[in-house]
Amino acid sequence: MTDPVPVRRALLSVSDKTGLVEFARFLAGRGTEILSTGGTAKALREAGIPVKDVSEHTGFPEILDGRVKTLVPQVHGGLLGRRDLEEHQAQMRQHAIAPIDLVAVNLYPFEATVAKGAGFEDCIENIDIGGPAMIRSAAKNHAHVTVLTEPAQFAEVQAEIAAQGGTRLATRRRLAAAAYARTAAYDAAISRWFAGQLGEEFPPRLAFAGILKQTLRYGENPHQQAGFYLDGSDRPGIATARQVQGKELSYNNLNDTDAAFECVAEFERPAIVIVKHANPCGVAIADDLASAWDAALRCDPVSAFGGIVAANRPLDAAAAEKIAAIFTEVVVAPDADAAAQAVFARKKNLRLLLTGAMPDPAAPGLTFRSVAGGFLAQSRDAGRVTAEALKVATRRAPTPQELEDLLFAFRVCKHVKSNAIVYAKGLATVGIGAGQMNRVESSRIAAWKSEAAARAAGLPEPLAKGSVVASDAFFPFADGLETAAAAGVTAVIQPGGSIRDAEVIEAADKAGLAMVFTGMRHFRH
Repeated sequence: MTDPVPVRRALLSVSDKTGLVEFARFLAGRGTEILSTGGTAKALREAGIPVKDVSEHTGFPEILDGRVKTLVPQVHGGLLGRRDLEEHQAQMRQHAIAPIDLVAVNLYPFEATVAKGAGFEDCIENIDIGGPAMIRSAAKNHAHVTVLTEPAQFAEVQAEIAAQGGTRLATRRRLAAAAYARTAAYDAAISRWFAGQLGEEFPPRLAFAGILKQTLRYGENPHQQAGFYLDGSDRPGIATARQVQGKELSYNNLNDTDAAFECVAEFERPAIVIVKHANPCGVAIADDLASAWDAALRCDPVSAFGGIVAANRPLDAAAAEKIAAIFTEVVVAPDADAAAQAVFARKKNLRLLLTGAMPDPAAPGLTFRSVAGGFLAQSRDAGRVTAEALKVATRRAPTPQELEDLLFAFRVCKHVKSNAIVYAKGLATVGIGAGQMNRVESSRIAAWKSEAAARAAGLPEPLAKGSVVASDAFFPFADGLETAAAAGVTAVIQPGGSIRDAEVIEAADKAGLAMVFTGMRHFRH
């Protein structure tokens, strides 16, 4: 085996023709014979580059509407034949199989066809067969054959051939690994689509793939390694965001920013969400973002320091000035006007992310979590409770203002780690208790935070006084509700369904509270 391996014959067959002509012209200029098919051959001829049709090379015509054109021994023998085995070489000579030293193939655009909502038959016809077969053959024989699957690889290979007279084994091996990753991702997309067509949300084998967007400095802690991968769904958020300024994003930044942006997407009116360690520490909706910021910050100004801020409207200068007044790690929004960007530019370490759009909180999809030996998959929590779905459980029904606050608080609860308790008043959180091992402690912590926030604001009584309370799951005992009542709430929203519902209802009636059941819980572990 020689290394580097010269490229005397190349087969080019690509759907994405970015960089194709320049690369092919370089190869032709070095005397490489170029084989090609269909649209690729046409593009090369139009560019004045000598090209030989694969059918002419193999002596076998394209048949079955082009479904069979490269699935022949003259192609795969040329790719798989080992140059270092005389037996292989003798068989290739016997059957007039010429070696192929380089393959550049990117596949039929199956993923893009599905994404644009094409019909079943169109999707089937965009499943590439010959392309993956050639890629796999060339990658298996990478000791002798170079395989390219992305236009971005052309420049590197061209430079190496120009400098070395061919490609090096280390390069071919790396390209082979990338090739198998590409075909694996392609097959994963097809299998996921087929499962969807069959209505199998959880098929017997579940495959998915990601594209590395960013290698991170480290994971949750400096001794851990991490990377950020895209799944191809293009859900607006951190995957689609453009970083306008600031330091490199960390693993924790990305995780917290995603939590904040998904939460703020729940609201139709202008909203601000402040997140710390993946939990909201302040949420509010108002007529404008600046007012929403004031209300959200008041809930927990201590935790907001060094937090993540998400908005569901394009940021303006008034909101930017307020947000930039405290130390903030990340600000994420669908957009920001020039004046807002100028304000943030004064904080060089602040990361500003603009996503271009808002995610749909009701959209279907799967979420994943690794466990030892496997992973858990579940449908996204797209549940939303409306006023019509509520069941009044107490003698007193909530007032219109209480009802509005209850629905707001329950939407926030969906994004708070269990056990979750959210106090709200005037469409703003005034106390949040998250992630405790029992609901009573979450209620107490939320009430304590409302007292601390009131002291920080110079107010005479806790923010929770006159608020409503939301619980992500039912109160198993009356004690959690009684703690909220002691904090000054007037109304309660919870899923209901406990064997002790009657006891909890009795406690609510005794305290003069209005309480509604949602019939839906929002655990978030």
